[in-house]
Amino acid sequence: MEWTKAISAAIEYIESNITEDISAEDVARQVNISFFYFQKGFSLLCGYTVMEYIRSRRLALAAGELAHGAKVIDTAIKYCYDSPDSFAKAFYRFHGATPSAVQKNSTMIKAFAPLKITLTLKGGYTMDYRIVKKGSFAVLGAMKKFTYENAQTDIPKFWDEHYKQGNGKYVCGMFGVCIDGEMRDSDFDYLIADVYNPSIDIPEGFVTKVIPEFTWAVFPIKGAMPDALQDVNKKIFSEWLPALGDYDIAAGYSVEMYDDPKQYPKGTSDENYYSEIWIPVKKKSV
Repeated sequence: MEWTKAISAAIEYIESNITEDISAEDVARQVNISFFYFQKGFSLLCGYTVMEYIRSRRLALAAGELAHGAKVIDTAIKYCYDSPDSFAKAFYRFHGATPSAVQKNSTMIKAFAPLKITLTLKGGYTMDYRIVKKGSFAVLGAMKKFTYENAQTDIPKFWDEHYKQGNGKYVCGMFGVCIDGEMRDSDFDYLIADVYNPSIDIPEGFVTKVIPEFTWAVFPIKGAMPDALQDVNKKIFSEWLPALGDYDIAAGYSVEMYDDPKQYPKGTSDENYYSEIWIPVKKKSV
C-alpha cells in the first residue's frame, strides 16, 4: 500500500475508533504495514507519533464536549483515561487549562483537526541511492531498548550519555543500528556500534550482534548533522518508498553509517560531512 493511502486508511480507522482502546500496533495491522516501518513513516511524514496524534484528537474532542456540559468523569472514561486525575493532567498539558475551567466556558481551548491527506506535486529531482548486497557482519555496541513513541528524543540522549560516560574509547559510533526482528512490537533495540574485532575482549556492558546478509538500498548523505540525515530520512518515506517499483522492505533493520568526524574541520556540523542510511530490501514477487 502506498504511504498516502496507508495514512489515509489509518486516520479513517482512528477516527472511527477514537473512543476505543486502540494502540499504534492496532492501526499498523489495519493498514497491513509492519509496525516497524509504519510508526517511523507516520512520524516522519506527519510530525508526531501515532499515539501522539490519537491523544491530541481525544483531548480536542473532549474539550468540545466539556464546553457543552459533559461531566469530567464521563468524558475521561469515554476517551480511555484510567481516572479523572490522569485525564485532568493530560488535559492541562494539552490545553493549558483544567477541565472544570472549560466546563465554565472561562478559558480558551485548542482545536486539533483530523489529518487530511492531499495530493501534491513533489519530486522532480533525482534521489541518489544504490542497491548493494552485503554479507552478514558483526558489530560491537552499546545497546538499549526504546519505544517508538519516545525514540526521537531518547536516542539522542543515549548518544550523549555514551560519550559523557567515556564509552567512546570502546565504541566510536560508526553505526546507529535499529533492530526489530518481529516488526510488530512497540519497541526495538538500538545500538551505538562499530565493526566487531573478535581479537579484542568485549568490554563490560557491551554486546555483539550479527547483522544478517541483506540486499540494502544505500542512501548517501552530505551535510551537517542532524538536519541532512533527517531530511533524507523523510524523503525516503515520502518520496522513495511510495515510488518503489521493484523492491519491498525486507526486514526490521535499518542502519545509519557515520564517517569519522575528525576528517572534517567542523566535525559532524561540517557542510561536507558524510553519512549513509541503509534500508534492507527484497525483490517484489511477481
